[in-house]
Amino acid sequence: MSINNKNPYGPNPSDFLSNVNSFEIIDTTLREGEQFANAFYTLDSKVKIAKALSDFGVDYIELTSPVASPQSKIELETVCKLGLKCKVLTHIRCNINDAKVAVACGVDGVNVFIGTSQFMKRYSHGKDMSFITNAAIQVIEFVKSKGLEIRFSTEDSFRSDMVDLLNIYTTVDKIGVNRIGIADTVGGANPRQVYDLVRTIKSCVSCDIETHFHNDTGCAIANAYTALEAGSKFIDTTVLGIGERNGIVALGGFMARMVVSAPDYVKSKYKLTKLRELETLVAETVKVNIPFNNPITGFCAFTHKAGVHAKAILANPATYEIINPADFGLSRYIHFASRLTGWNAIKARVEQLNLDLADDQIKEVTKKIKSMGDVRPLNIEDVDSIIKDYHSDSKKIELAKKEQEEHREALENLAGDDKAEDEPEQKRRRVEN
Repeated sequence: MSINNKNPYGPNPSDFLSNVNSFEIIDTTLREGEQFANAFYTLDSKVKIAKALSDFGVDYIELTSPVASPQSKIELETVCKLGLKCKVLTHIRCNINDAKVAVACGVDGVNVFIGTSQFMKRYSHGKDMSFITNAAIQVIEFVKSKGLEIRFSTEDSFRSDMVDLLNIYTTVDKIGVNRIGIADTVGGANPRQVYDLVRTIKSCVSCDIETHFHNDTGCAIANAYTALEAGSKFIDTTVLGIGERNGIVALGGFMARMVVSAPDYVKSKYKLTKLRELETLVAETVKVNIPFNNPITGFCAFTHKAGVHAKAILANPATYEIINPADFGLSRYIHFASRLTGWNAIKARVEQLNLDLADDQIKEVTKKIKSMGDVRPLNIEDVDSIIKDYHSDSKKIELAKKEQEEHREALENLAGDDKAEDEPEQKRRRVEN
């Protein structure tokens, strides 16, 4: 990564609760992702996405509650029977009837949620903390009695009262939940807030912590990473970040963040070369394009344009690349068709075209390319045409020079022959005289 092989982006040694090197992913493309405005999943598409996520290596996948609709229940039951490598969860309200239906579907675990902020208590479910606590205990004990994993999450955690949060989390921790969930439901939290809240809650519970971050203010991935630093172990993601409103932590973007901070862990655990295929599958399913600046798979992700950048990349890619595209089965691209190009990039293109030009000639042709780039946009064909024309002209000039030189040598040789023929006659005349 760096010349001295020290990773400046690795975990902070002072974060003794950090799980940067030991996190797990709960992908909720088939639940949160179904709330994306464009999303409509068929049974077939859910099966394909579930298998692709499992092949990629996520630890869990979460599906829509089976009480959401009859078809949702059929889809959950079907996915549960696929024999996936990952565990299958469903996301339900903190309601005993929902829990009974979920358990009957064959899931590995149940993710329970209920809002705890003043907004949720007043405008969503209308219940107080006493009701929430009693409902949580009932559902948790039931799910545990079936031998399944159980997570209890507050909704809108960052706008909830801290006393309410600590009371409900410590209560469910004592009765044996596997995880508690912290959710930035409206996407307003920032990394500093996340660190403080996760660290505080971690100090009060013995179970693991799962976090769920929305991206309304653009902090989802940063918040997820900070949560790991503070002691969270599980991160909720979706492919391409699709979800309610602006979505949540994008799986690919999160992989980009983590492969830089924990490269050995990430490369050994996840099949990174399957990311593009996975994102393409989901993009086609929900009828969106992969963004041009998408981490890893955006078409600009490993494109280098400026001359200074291109020169360094050709010498050592790590100079301007913190992520190796080869780790994801991808390759970099030197963008040489612009007025910003440099002669090193053009030299690389000349070599790709199997043409022979000296450095001085390449610098000259680079000037021609930059001059045209000042007038109008260029494409690869434009640049290749300039290079090939210059090469052709230079070869014609070289050929002409060679022919001239051969002609000159021929004349010199002819003159030498004439001189050689004259020498005996001149010698004879001298003898007679």
